[in-house]
Amino acid sequence: MTLSEEDYIKAIYHLGKNENTTVSTNAIADRMDTKPSSVSDMVRKLSEKGIVNYRKYKGVSLTGTGIKTALALVRKHRLWEVFLVDKLNFSWDEVHEVAEQLEHIKSEKLVDGLDKYLGHPEVDPHGDPIPSKKGEFKKSIKKLLNEVPIGTKGVCVGVKDSSPPFLKFLDKKQISLGDTILVLDKEEFDASLHIKIKGKGIHISNQIAANLYLKITE
Repeated sequence: MTLSEEDYIKAIYHLGKNENTTVSTNAIADRMDTKPSSVSDMVRKLSEKGIVNYRKYKGVSLTGTGIKTALALVRKHRLWEVFLVDKLNFSWDEVHEVAEQLEHIKSEKLVDGLDKYLGHPEVDPHGDPIPSKKGEFKKSIKKLLNEVPIGTKGVCVGVKDSSPPFLKFLDKKQISLGDTILVLDKEEFDASLHIKIKGKGIHISNQIAANLYLKITE
């Protein structure tokens, strides 16, 4: 399987999430930054290999084999992100592009060794779950910070937006995974929040709160 084919498989997975969800070729083209005609050519190839279900004008979905392939890619990507942050001191806004390259390594022995070396992590540096070798995720209950009521206390466990600009902004605000956050108040006008974090009160916009995941503790 080519690197390009693997990139398409992962893109379809992230857009569709499971084999029962179809995604349009236009949506894939937007994510891959290419032409719909190029997407159509690729999904036909993947369909011939039994990786996707493709019906013209109906959309694309992953087969069981496609999902298994996608999960293996996601697992490698997120394990490499953990390695880059924990062992090579990359910042969390730097790792995505490097992991995009490393995820295409084929050696299962290497990936299994990496998983063991890292202590079998369950989440990547952005809080996204890492599937096991069997393609299973550990279930966790989390909510977006902007959706919880005043008085809620929880731990920041992930980000919805993992783009470098947002992650750098969080670093500037000294907000990171594992921080305990208490919601003090919400502005009626713009839904911005007053929160307490690391012993001090700060004000954050609704846009920021809408991209932070919280595991509720109180």
